[in-house]
Amino acid sequence: MSTRYDAIIVGGGHNGLVAACYLAAAGKRVLILEKNSSLGGASVSHQLFPDYAARISRYAYLVSLFPDRLMRELGLNLRLLKRRISSYTPYGNDQGLLISNEDSRLSQRQIETLAAGDWHGYQTLLEKQRAFANIVSDSLLEPLKSRSEWETTFATAGRPELWREFVERPIGELLESHITSDLLRGIVFTDGKIGANAGAHDASLLQNRTFLYHVIGNKTGDWRVPEGGMGELTRQLAERARRAGAEWRLGAEVLATEAENSGHRVMFRQHEADLEIEGEHLLWNATPPFRRRPDPSGIDEGTSFKINMLLKKLPQPANRSITPEQAFAGTLHIDESYAQLESARQTAQQGRIPEAPAGEIYCHTLTDPTILSAELRHKGYHTLTYFGLDLPYGLFERDNTRASQTVVANVFKGLNRYLAEPLEACLATDRHGRACLEAKSPVDLEAELGLPRGNIFHKGLAWFFAESEAEVGRYGAETDRPNEWICGSSARRGGAVSGIPGRNAAIAILNSPDV
Repeated sequence: MSTRYDAIIVGGGHNGLVAACYLAAAGKRVLILEKNSSLGGASVSHQLFPDYAARISRYAYLVSLFPDRLMRELGLNLRLLKRRISSYTPYGNDQGLLISNEDSRLSQRQIETLAAGDWHGYQTLLEKQRAFANIVSDSLLEPLKSRSEWETTFATAGRPELWREFVERPIGELLESHITSDLLRGIVFTDGKIGANAGAHDASLLQNRTFLYHVIGNKTGDWRVPEGGMGELTRQLAERARRAGAEWRLGAEVLATEAENSGHRVMFRQHEADLEIEGEHLLWNATPPFRRRPDPSGIDEGTSFKINMLLKKLPQPANRSITPEQAFAGTLHIDESYAQLESARQTAQQGRIPEAPAGEIYCHTLTDPTILSAELRHKGYHTLTYFGLDLPYGLFERDNTRASQTVVANVFKGLNRYLAEPLEACLATDRHGRACLEAKSPVDLEAELGLPRGNIFHKGLAWFFAESEAEVGRYGAETDRPNEWICGSSARRGGAVSGIPGRNAAIAILNSPDV
């Protein structure tokens, strides 16, 4: 290892790897320091259960915001698979709402059983989302424009109402003006709840920003399954970075950094040895220390709870007209009606774990069976991922183990109400008879990935535009420290598996006057 680099990147997650690819390809000497034993951060696949050959995307699991343009520029050969079912939502006495990605007539019949006129309102909402995405999506890889410039852009495009509805007013008003069904309102609003500590009418409008990031990716908002698991993205990025000349050190924990006239000095510990290196540019893929103080309003609080499971078979829904493959192929919403979402949020705000946690379930093996061995596929095994909402960090801070066990029990109890057989009976077990199940609370996410307060976006998501005059024309990766940049999720336009802040930081560096 050299002792002097053009760029030192702290954190080897997917954004750090993207930045390394661009910088190394431009001839820069790049070093990544990753504290864990492998690259990828949250974008990794693991054989979680040693007795079974199943590669599970342990943390992040779907891709929407990663731009096709970025894929082409990096030469990635990643197949992103579309799910044929959008969602299934059980409710009432063995009833359920099935929304298809392939059969609009089926979806229309299903939605019209909820409330007259809701199909038209739902289609109007989808058209508004697509129109907003078409105007904004490409800008995520461009310099930031001001708020007023964007407002003018929407007016010039003949859609000034989109700016008002998505940016200026709480998203709850838009949903309630087009949809009357409490169930359908909740399904749509979950895009504003993923990882966000906010309600439909919060004055912070965090729910609006979160909603937009979930519906504008590549102008479609499609959430797709990466073939081979999320770790395949990391593998390809690491290979391209290596071929471009980037280096990395694993198990390297950064202890301190110091700015110097010629750049930065970085102190880190690896294999119990304290080492130092120097670099002209310092890039933070991990959240930098000066950005780690959370907003006292709670906007930065992590609220996500994840359960990874391996099943011997998929359970039959209580609604016998729905097959397991239909119920689990898309997003299975559990207790996520509009009223249930707000009830769970209020319970969590009072410091109590909801008895009926709001959450959703994905079965990736119905879309991408390649993450299982041929033997497991033949036997009918499947993976399941549960993603819980409104389960903030503070609920787990005092006793993480006990709180996590309570959440898992409540989740299973809630889901089993809608199944013809208990989920526990479908779980695979290891050679010791233990269920193949792994739970991750916000406290776990902070400990394992360094996510402040367990926030999967590192902090509350920011708007896609400049919010100060100083940001206009920049890429959102700049800091007020010379040659110090943010290339991870805590950058403006960061968050999710997108590669956007990694690319933007690299481009900002390569375009800076002194490079």
